[in-house]
Amino acid sequence: MNNIVLDKKVALTYNPIVLAYVGDAVQTLFVRSNLAVGSDCKTGELHKRANRIVCATHQSKVAESILPDLTDEERDVFFRARNAHVNSVAKHADIIDYKKASGLEAVFGFLYLTGQYDRLQQLLEFGEKE
Repeated sequence: MNNIVLDKKVALTYNPIVLAYVGDAVQTLFVRSNLAVGSDCKTGELHKRANRIVCATHQSKVAESILPDLTDEERDVFFRARNAHVNSVAKHADIIDYKKASGLEAVFGFLYLTGQYDRLQQLLEFGEKE
């Protein structure tokens, strides 16, 4: 599998909701991989545990915690996604949590697409601890 690495300037031109779309997939894979390797649970239980981490409510709390530690560039991506107009809302979250979660996911997507894997790993690990 080839990783696509975009120039930061190019990535910043992407719709922030597209960055969030990628970031959601990145976080989901990270969380599921860590749960699968670190547990002998059956898939149903793994799914429940992953959903508690990769959900708007939890992501919103993580976003609030890491916001002060984001770089200016990451903060810009976060706010662009948080403030973007969306036509849908998470089933089990209010609009404020959903928007913060979208911001966090956009940061994950931006870091992944620009090849900033060490920083991405750092933020993803922080999100699992929360």
